[in-house]
Amino acid sequence: HRDQAAAHRIERQGALDDLRSQAASSRAPQSAIPNLHVLARTLEQVEALLNLDQDIRPASIYCDFEDVRRYPLAVERCRRRQMPIAVATMRIIKPGEEGWLQQVLASNPDAIIVRNLAGIEFYRQVAPALPLIGDFSLNIANELTAAIFAESGLTRAVPSYDLNWRQMQAMLSRFDPAFFECVVHQHMPMFHMEHCVFAHTLSNGKDFRDCGRPCETHRVDLRDRVGADHALIPDAGCRNTVYNGRAQSAAEFIPRMLELGIRHFRVELLRQSTGEVEPIVRRYFDLIQGREAPQSALRSLRVVNQLGVTAGTFAHD
Repeated sequence: HRDQAAAHRIERQGALDDLRSQAASSRAPQSAIPNLHVLARTLEQVEALLNLDQDIRPASIYCDFEDVRRYPLAVERCRRRQMPIAVATMRIIKPGEEGWLQQVLASNPDAIIVRNLAGIEFYRQVAPALPLIGDFSLNIANELTAAIFAESGLTRAVPSYDLNWRQMQAMLSRFDPAFFECVVHQHMPMFHMEHCVFAHTLSNGKDFRDCGRPCETHRVDLRDRVGADHALIPDAGCRNTVYNGRAQSAAEFIPRMLELGIRHFRVELLRQSTGEVEPIVRRYFDLIQGREAPQSALRSLRVVNQLGVTAGTFAHD
């Protein structure tokens, strides 16, 4: 009988508890100083970050450019100013697209932000000493998954955006907090697609071979049913990501993250002008160093007070 064939006896009771115990057993020495890393999406934003005053100088700059061919320019500028720099892979790598990963590596960064399993496997083989930072798309939502990625060689990783605060708090309390990097300011990536809106609406072509690359000269927003505009950003593989037009902040949770031992925080820029960079970065330095209250920062930043994609059902307790 099919059901009988599918049934099997649990080999060992308490296996989950044992796995959780193993995941919680290893903790690295904790740094007393919190670090703020800032992700830039243009060379102009990188330059603005490099020109910040010493008291709000980021621990490192991350680059997530539409055109990975511009990564070497960012690396050169950061090296000249003695600023550590990490560059990001594309969100999705298909079979046969390892050339994109090689191009990212060729920019000679200090670290790479990996967004998929293909990137982890590739860099483990060709650059085993290079620090890898796992991004949100790895969907690390519990301590068992965190342990797997830590064993795979990641230096740090961003928790899944699907976690609300209570769920994230549970994970952070069960695994080495030194492994996690929490994104505290961002425009949430709402969906990622292979369909290229730029090629479809702004050209007579079908893909990069005949579209004329209108994405290099046009800026596109998508307007939703309530009239809000959301940024559409292409990547080097002509895939498009829609980002929420309004930034959100986890400022409210920063004091509790610090109490749990989190020492790496990230601010992600989107289309901010060079003049908008300094006030945002300064605000988060003040937050992580305890010089400003979260509610005051939220009012000044004019952002949505939210961690992750949704507050979840717990928000109504």
